[in-house]
Amino acid sequence: MTNLASRILVGVVGLPVVLGLVWLGGWWLFALVAFAGIVATHEFVTMARPLRPLAPAMYAAVALALVGAETGGPLWLLGGFLAVFPLAFLLEAMARVRSPATAAIGSTVLGAAWIGLGLGFVVLLRHLHDKPRLLTFTVLLTVFAADTFAYIVGRLVGRHRLAPRLSPSKTWEGLIGGFVGGVFVSFVALYDNRHTYLCVWQAVLLGVVVVIASVIGDLFESALKRDMEVKDTGRLLGGHGGVLDRIDALLFASAAAYYLVVAFGYR
Repeated sequence: MTNLASRILVGVVGLPVVLGLVWLGGWWLFALVAFAGIVATHEFVTMARPLRPLAPAMYAAVALALVGAETGGPLWLLGGFLAVFPLAFLLEAMARVRSPATAAIGSTVLGAAWIGLGLGFVVLLRHLHDKPRLLTFTVLLTVFAADTFAYIVGRLVGRHRLAPRLSPSKTWEGLIGGFVGGVFVSFVALYDNRHTYLCVWQAVLLGVVVVIASVIGDLFESALKRDMEVKDTGRLLGGHGGVLDRIDALLFASAAAYYLVVAFGYR
């Protein structure tokens, strides 16, 4: 199976499942996010093995952050994540094999923050009081559309590399295509509710912020993979790579979308 065919198959099968669980919300969505968090944490630990991240502390902090987001909101999301600091320190202090504490604890905190907080904001988006289902759908579809349009346009007409040192395959043409596609999806998804929820300029701004955050999230992961000298974080999703490869953009976009909508006055 070609890389493109694999990507299409995973998208056709996976997207309806994800959207269905987002529609149900509650512990259904939590189960999806928890599964993604466990797999993504495993992929990060494997990728960052040279830094000797403290895996038990990272798993625990990601789990506590997600449980906190589901049961207590943003305050407990932060509280759950902060547990990574004492846990990582204690594990490093008790470790039989001594390794540089800065690298071990630093990589552990980085992984817990990136995955735990990023996925936690997906849960928080679904908990916002004003049309949370619509908002979460919009963010997910905007990220998906931006990634898909960027991939297609980049493959067809991409000539000028966006960040050759970090990700040689990404182009400015693909970025523009993804930007237009993502903002358009955000505009269309929220248009019917422009008089009762986010108005047109807010919907467009949400699309702009989500797309920009998505691109930064994608390049952030590319920088880490290049530093660790790996191509993909895993093979679970075929042409998409690992779970972390698939959700890298969402981990940044969910947080950006949450704070923007809260700034608009919707809580």
